[in-house]
Amino acid sequence: MPNPDTSDRHRLAELARRQARALAMGGLAKIARQHELSRLTARERVARLLDADSFYEIGQLAHSARPDARDKTPADGRITGYGTVAGQLVGVSADDVTIMAGAGGQVGYRKEYSIVGMAQKKGFPAIILGEGGGARIPDIMGAVGMMSFAYPIQHPPRDRAVPVITAIMGECYGGPMWEASVSDVVVQVKGAVMAVAGPPILEIATGERVTKEALGGWQQHARVTGLVDLFAEDDADAIRLIQRVLTYLPANAAELPPVLPAQPPSTLKQNSILNIIPADDRYSYDMHRILACIVDVGSLLELKPFYDGSLITTLARIDGQVVGILANNPKINAGAMGPGACEKAVSFIILCDSFHIPLIFLHDTPGFYVSQAAENNKMPVRIMDFINALHHCTVPRITLFIRKSYGMASNNMMGGNMGADFTLAWPTADISFSSPEVAFNVVLGRKVKDDPNRDDIKRAFLDNLADISAPWEPAGLGLIDRIIDPRQSRQELIRALQIANGQAGSRHSGSRYAGSRQAGGRSKRLMASWNKM
Repeated sequence: MPNPDTSDRHRLAELARRQARALAMGGLAKIARQHELSRLTARERVARLLDADSFYEIGQLAHSARPDARDKTPADGRITGYGTVAGQLVGVSADDVTIMAGAGGQVGYRKEYSIVGMAQKKGFPAIILGEGGGARIPDIMGAVGMMSFAYPIQHPPRDRAVPVITAIMGECYGGPMWEASVSDVVVQVKGAVMAVAGPPILEIATGERVTKEALGGWQQHARVTGLVDLFAEDDADAIRLIQRVLTYLPANAAELPPVLPAQPPSTLKQNSILNIIPADDRYSYDMHRILACIVDVGSLLELKPFYDGSLITTLARIDGQVVGILANNPKINAGAMGPGACEKAVSFIILCDSFHIPLIFLHDTPGFYVSQAAENNKMPVRIMDFINALHHCTVPRITLFIRKSYGMASNNMMGGNMGADFTLAWPTADISFSSPEVAFNVVLGRKVKDDPNRDDIKRAFLDNLADISAPWEPAGLGLIDRIIDPRQSRQELIRALQIANGQAGSRHSGSRYAGSRQAGGRSKRLMASWNKM
């Protein structure tokens, strides 16, 4: 009979051997290759993301379900578990590209689904660190492989119960791309790729030859598809962005966004806001400069910044509270919104509404962008999807007319009849169905074409239109709640937010939108962690 002590030591030694094998991942050569590409390994990414010594790994000793691949697949190519980011519990799954090029096996995917499922069930964020080639071909081939390995309906649906954040950190085809497509926020490292299939598959299947960058590089997703929200210079920057995103979102949809101590706006003085808007409305300006005069310093986190820049969609803080801002940007297409702007507006409204983030709309748009390309991209459907998102929106909404607000675009930006909690306007507001020049050409252009007094007729028409498009009459009829001094925009928005949130004036008055003491404490830890990066 074996000595019990000897048997125990043998089992402990075997445990240590298996643990060491898992921690070694794909071996020193493949780890070195990852470092040569200036990328971190999956385990290094997890360690960089989480608080020190907080990682509780699940499935460390997993391996491929195929007997012939068990020794080649430590952790089955997925590093999964739980940990904390500045004290906030999160679930994390990281693709290990040193194992079978990051292609996922049945066990590895099951581990990831389990982590995301637990996060949704228990109410904390899930984070996916992607770098892999989708499903592992030997595992998924054949009828049994396909039918047992396909994307399972048991995988938690995108019901936005908890924030799901995905980072694209290398070449991602299949699996990591599916996760990104159903995530709340997606971060892509420049140089990384995200697509359904890689160039070799395309060439075999269709004969099409394309570079991986053209297929799914960061420029493609930044400017053409709009599938990615934030872009990072490298792995460390991507992790910093993930940590920063967490400072704006609650742990789950039953909680409130974190509240931070109030900060002043940027170094731009409030009085300077008057100097930003050109006297002649034919000239453009950058709406980001207006935002810098209004929000807490350093708090702008713009999502999809390169995708149809006519509309800015950004998270921010005003008086310490998280807000979502949709702002027309006259610097791009004069602020005329195209199909891309409508798409990102819908995405942003749903994100904010899911996690109790009040919305602010800043108007300066001549209408929707009209072109053959826009019509080819189903512009009417995009516009009505935008409206539909507003119909379902439940968070406080505040509208501020700054300059132009014409046509259907005025409605989509929470203009008249759209149910804003408060409608504010600068004295410079100009609200109408179309621009004055267009209106004149439609109404009188042909009739007075040869009239010797055409210039006088046009001047009188435009003067009258300017009068009826000014904010004074709608304010008199109760369609605008307050016409404000532009220099008081920040203070006016703070007060409107307080009332729309059901507060008496204090940011911590106990309103259901004001945030809890626990949330405030969590956000301070998150922000402190991000600032150290």
